[in-house]
Formats: sequence, structure tokens, C-alpha cells
Amino acid sequence: MKAIVLTDGKAGHENQSKAFARALGCDAEIVPVAFVSRLHKTLSYLLDRIGVRTLALFKPFVAPDFASVVIGTGSGTFYAVKALARKIGAKSGVVLYPRGYDIPSFDCVMAPSFDSPAKAKNVVEIPANLVASDEAFYEKGVKAFLERHTPSGCKAVAVIIGGPNKCSSMTAEWMRSKLDGIFDQNKGCEMWVTTSRRTPSDVEAVIDSYPWDYRLIYSRDHFNPIPAFVKLADRLYVTAESTGMLSEACTFGTSEVVPLDNLNPGPHKFRRFLEGLVSAGYANGRRKINLADQFASAKSLLVI
Repeated sequence: MKAIVLTDGKAGHENQSKAFARALGCDAEIVPVAFVSRLHKTLSYLLDRIGVRTLALFKPFVAPDFASVVIGTGSGTFYAVKALARKIGAKSGVVLYPRGYDIPSFDCVMAPSFDSPAKAKNVVEIPANLVASDEAFYEKGVKAFLERHTPSGCKAVAVIIGGPNKCSSMTAEWMRSKLDGIFDQNKGCEMWVTTSRRTPSDVEAVIDSYPWDYRLIYSRDHFNPIPAFVKLADRLYVTAESTGMLSEACTFGTSEVVPLDNLNPGPHKFRRFLEGLVSAGYANGRRKINLADQFASAKSLLVI
């Protein structure tokens, strides 16, 4: 079975589409797509509501003329999925809730709970982001990590630090207070940390000042230790704005996942996401996400 994955170029979106295709048992062909302009994107909402789906709203792209399903994640792909699926006679499957578009005319919508999706026959609710990883990916990541670091044999505690966004903040003072608590609570454990491209330089400086057994400061080294952290750590701390990393930590491995709450006050989807993980026992616990039932529902909707 073949899937066409339409991508807006955002790695987080593309990876979720790949995960969806893999779960469906489809080989995926990745095809970049982009609206001609913001005006064309705005027009897509109106056209979709009246049942008009045209690829003329997008910059020219080449896609296969046959596939079982067309998949996309994010608002840059939702309308294109419908338009291409109609053109080639395929099913349409999207990840994230396509608010503003005609929901019933999608064949399948994989909608995270934090998007507050409406209840509908074609909407499959999931507790977190889809993760495009498998056991081979983690085995490779662990091997690469062990070539850089030899664990002592003590329990490992890993910390994954992201960075501020529109719904979260991150300061050096906040980071210091969190790390003081983490080191106090985990005496006798091996301590690992990684920052990311979004981590502010003053926060990285604070992190770098602590006595880690293994540290990855992203501004100096772009190696990715996260697969090894997920598989090997007994306890895993993740900043709460890192929805992708939290989703991965709550899906794979056996570690206890502890979110570091750096979210801004007020109701927003990041807060709903975190509260959902905590209430289900995925965060502040060791329960792991299993989407077998949701993927079975998606397959039935897409007749795959």
C-alpha cells in the first residue's frame, strides 16, 4: 500500500505524517507543498466549505498519480490533502485537528486531545503527538550514545531542555531552581542532560555549570542523545513546551516521565496537552501510550 505524504517543510509535522503512514502499513512518498500566498491559504477555507478543492492554490508540485491515501499534518497541508486525494481517487488522512475546514469531508482525522476536537465518526482522538520512530531507530541511537559515553551502572536520570515559545518562558533563574531540585532528588544517580537549538544561551550557561556525568550543549555539539535517553534513563525530565519530546518519552522506553512546567499562565493548548498526559498517568508516571486501537480505527476509516 502506498501513501503520499504532503509536507509543509516542518520536521515536526512531517514526522507525524510519516508515523501515521507507518502505522497504516503504507510506504510513504514525501511531496513538499506550499500555498502560493497567504491570501491563497485564506481562500482555501472558503472554497473547502463550498466543496471546491483545487491544487491551483499551491505552488506547482509533482505528486504520484496513484496512492491508497494522501496524508498531511498542519494547516499548510490540510486543503492540499483533500484536493490531491480527490484528483487521484485516494482517501484523505490528516493529523492535528483541521479547524476551519469542513471536517466531515476528510476520511480520517487523527486529532490530539489538546486540540479539543469535536466528536465525529471520522475523528480519532489521540492523547499526544504521533512519533515517527521504531525499535531500529532507538537501537541505532543507543549504539551511537554508548560510543560517546560509558554508563557507570547506576540508575540514570536524563534531562531534556527545549526553549521558550509563545506559550512558555525560560529564564536562567528558573532553570537554576529546577536543576537544584533535580540534583537534590536524585542523589547517587548518573545525571545526563541535553539542550536544543531553542535553548537560550544564558540558560545553557547555567546548565553547563552543573556536575553532569554526560552533557550535550547544542550550541557546541549537534549530536542527538535523546533516543538513548528515552531507552536507557530510569527517570526523564522534559520541559513542558516540548510537546514532541514529551510525546516520544510517554510513548517509548520504560522511564518515569517528569515534565518541567515552564508554561505561561492561562488556558492554551500546551496546558491542555500537559494536563491530559498527567491525568492519564503518562506524565508523572511510567504508563506508556499505546495507539493500537486508534490506528485500527483509522485503518477502518481509510479501508486499508
